Amino acid sequence: MKKATRIILLLMTIVYLGTANAQKPSRPNIIVILVDDMGYSDLGCYGSEIATPNIDKLAAQGLRFTNFYNTGRCCPSRASLLTGLYPHQTGLGWMVGADQKVPGYKGEISNKVVTLGEVLKPAGYSTYMSGKWHVATNTKSYMDKYNWPLQRGFDRFYGILMSHAHYLEPSNLKSGNRNIDPTANYYITDALADTASMYINDHVAKKKNDPFFLYLAFNAPHWPIAAKKKDMDKYMSTYTIGWDKLREQRFEKQKKLGLFDNSVTLTQRGEGIPAWDDVPEKDKALWVKKMATYAGAIDCIDQGVGRLIETLKKDKVYDNTLIVFMSDNGGCPEEVSRWSNSYQAFGGPNSFEAVGKNWANASNTPFRMYKAWSHEGGIHTPFIVNWPGKTNQPGAFVNNPSHLIDLMPTFLEVSGATYPTTYKGQKIPPYEGRSMIPLFLGKTLSDDRPLFWEHEAKRAVRVKDWKLVADANETAPYVEPWELYDLKTDPTETVNLAAKYPEKVKELQALWDNWAKTRQVLPLDGRAIQKRSKEFPRQY
Repeated sequence: MKKATRIILLLMTIVYLGTANAQKPSRPNIIVILVDDMGYSDLGCYGSEIATPNIDKLAAQGLRFTNFYNTGRCCPSRASLLTGLYPHQTGLGWMVGADQKVPGYKGEISNKVVTLGEVLKPAGYSTYMSGKWHVATNTKSYMDKYNWPLQRGFDRFYGILMSHAHYLEPSNLKSGNRNIDPTANYYITDALADTASMYINDHVAKKKNDPFFLYLAFNAPHWPIAAKKKDMDKYMSTYTIGWDKLREQRFEKQKKLGLFDNSVTLTQRGEGIPAWDDVPEKDKALWVKKMATYAGAIDCIDQGVGRLIETLKKDKVYDNTLIVFMSDNGGCPEEVSRWSNSYQAFGGPNSFEAVGKNWANASNTPFRMYKAWSHEGGIHTPFIVNWPGKTNQPGAFVNNPSHLIDLMPTFLEVSGATYPTTYKGQKIPPYEGRSMIPLFLGKTLSDDRPLFWEHEAKRAVRVKDWKLVADANETAPYVEPWELYDLKTDPTETVNLAAKYPEKVKELQALWDNWAKTRQVLPLDGRAIQKRSKEFPRQY
């Protein structure tokens, strides 16, 4: 072959390979945004009056899931999100810090499971976390850090390890493996969002051709609730209507948005909550400020999300980034009041308060119950997917039931990562979920698979549109009778069909019993935190 001919063929080969590589789609960056104790109706795109334009835009340009589920509580949800397993399989069937001496309730995430960081990092992803960890018992700096983010697959970490922190003066703030103090004029929501943006900037500057995984886990709007004055002041006149009117207004907006139709029933006001008109006038101002503070905290989350999106666009990586957004459980009914509960102090540096169930009931519109329950108000979360150019019909609803366990297989598919059968000498259980990519593309998945829940003996199983659910009590055997609902016609669980369809109850109960026996759920213990912690002291 003549030399000129060989040169021409070589050049043609180089051009062909270059074109092929250019056409090969690159693996997406992945961002998981998790908020804490936010109810189903607290975003504008899910019915709220709170200003969340940046999150709403993610939904308008992406997808909104109408039947996405968490586990009903903060640390179990985080364990499930990180591993693709039910929380009991990770050792976090109850709360961090309480070792009940049985596998499902060790009080921290196990070394016999793998996190998203541990799976994505070997596949070439840089892994970053900014936010609330809450899956480790060993939270003090003098302890062995085996379960801290840097030891569980993350390259960089900024945030808190424990369940909560004061927004203005967090005492358990960490950067990597070391303690740090908050800066002047500190507000943790801004710090978490801005650190996430900094991680992206640094990554693009140093590794622009490599993908990254970012886990941004806000602690807001978890108690002790606080907001910046400018954010809170926006809502000081909004909530003078009270929780009854607020629930009605949100429900009407949800129907206009298409989340529910006119056949759906708004649940009754939660048990123990007074009618707004019956609240003494002298108390109403404080109640209004509580919800204004809560709204301001969510508004600030949205502002941080907006800055994060601006960073992605400025760094020219937005178009190749898959973003998902959700809450770890429903609105929080906990009545926390440790310092001053005065009107002047609420939401500031001398306040350590929760919003309480009166407003949490409105946050969970139109559902029943709250955080820690397996009824829809505890486990139903907004779920938004934004993946430019990849999702079908931007702005569409996805109705297939999905769960936190589905994140692991979804991210495995888009990243090309391999889920291990063993890791660091430990046998790893197979993940429980399934990839949601077909749903992103406008396809459907079978809804025959069951989904399961248990927390503090509050139990549930869903198959197709049938849901079996039960409350709990604090004396052995801890369980209340099963309730049966047809979620297709009754998504708010208002008509108990257990007596009408006893065979369906038996069928679903058998599924739940088998799951509980095979996923480290037993033995059940329905005692509340205050009572159970006396027997199993929580270590932090």
